[in-house]
Amino acid sequence: MEEQARPVRYSQTTITELMIPSYANFGGKIHGGILLSLMDKVAYATASKHAGTYCVTVTVDKVEFLQPVEVGELVSMHASVNYVGRTSLVVGIRVESQNVKTGKIKHTNSSFFTMVAKGDDDKPSVVPTLILENKEDVKRFIEAMRIKEIKNAMRVQMDDAHSHIEVENASEVLKDQRCKIEFS
Repeated sequence: MEEQARPVRYSQTTITELMIPSYANFGGKIHGGILLSLMDKVAYATASKHAGTYCVTVTVDKVEFLQPVEVGELVSMHASVNYVGRTSLVVGIRVESQNVKTGKIKHTNSSFFTMVAKGDDDKPSVVPTLILENKEDVKRFIEAMRIKEIKNAMRVQMDDAHSHIEVENASEVLKDQRCKIEFS
């Protein structure tokens, strides 16, 4: 059976929602958890459209809140599949908020969600190949590949480092850090 292939544009998704007072944190700004929930929804919609099946979130990378979102603003989550592996997809999300009174749009954050496609048997399912139709699609695919390589190298390095960390040497290792060791 020949594998399907789909262009990036096939599954691009935008979700827009009005930020209401019940979404605000104690500081009066929109709670980061609300934004993360919306990002997870758009990542699911985008990945599932591309895969043609149910998808689950595996990792969330680079969640950095650049600017606060205010009550009354319209928040748009623009998502596209940046990369596909055999059963996984990396969805890139750009979050923008718009002041409805002034029309001003600000970029509040970007993030990458790694999703895995699941079949009816709840096992990972092969996803369609991604068709890259322009330079931006190619750039994003290569960036996602590199991020994946860096994450894998870091995981290996941390596993190696973790097995060599001796708590007995912690006082020396942590001497310039803002912590105290007080075993009871």
